[in-house]
Amino acid sequence: MAKRMGRIKHKLVVMSGKGGVGKSSVAANLAVALGADSKVGLLDADVTGPDIPKIMGVEDAHIISGDQGIEPGRDTPVIWRGPLKIKAIKQMMIDVNWGDLDFMVIDLPPGTSDEPLSIAQEIPDADGAIIVTTPQEVSLLDVRKSIAFAQAVRLPIVGVIENMSGLVCPHCGKTIDVFKRGGGEAAAKELGLRFLGRIPLDPDIVVGGDAGKPFVVEHPNSPAAKAFYGIVNEIRANLKPVPPRPEGPLAR
Repeated sequence: MAKRMGRIKHKLVVMSGKGGVGKSSVAANLAVALGADSKVGLLDADVTGPDIPKIMGVEDAHIISGDQGIEPGRDTPVIWRGPLKIKAIKQMMIDVNWGDLDFMVIDLPPGTSDEPLSIAQEIPDADGAIIVTTPQEVSLLDVRKSIAFAQAVRLPIVGVIENMSGLVCPHCGKTIDVFKRGGGEAAAKELGLRFLGRIPLDPDIVVGGDAGKPFVVEHPNSPAAKAFYGIVNEIRANLKPVPPRPEGPLAR
């Protein structure tokens, strides 16, 4: 039986020039926020060190292969090793029966080395990259690396997110700039990129990630959750319209 692959309207690549900036947490919570009124898929492209399954509470789930392609499930695991990493990503993009999606959020491995470069090259029709950085002034170096990376694979840049931007005190409500503030926004402005917004530090983001409960679901009224939804609105406002799907006997 021929596989029926769904259509994915928008593909968003979440990346960072280095690790430790909370990229996977941002990718997961953006996907959940987008999913409030859209059909969304979330792909962890870090084959050797995936964090998304833990954050989303599906760490024990496996995938199975059926007549319609690879299906998310809990039965027989599919195992890939070393040189098959890129092939694994291709399989997850092409062979998984994702169905019809409004958005696919793809969490790339951190850095700009061969592995994320090779993976990004397998997503030629992506709408663009969302760059996650931090508020420190050195974020400019991080963003520059990410821009060079995106240019190398001809990937447009949707914008920059400044993560860990201030800590809202649970007692007095004031914002404490633990890692300074504004470095990501300044870097975006200097480099001519759209600044999508800043996400404050919140201990519950870490707690939720460890417990497999997405933060924006557990704490929808928090400043950080509101920041995620604001960023989602910025992303939506700057995506190109999707052409209508062809119809008729020759349409695929």
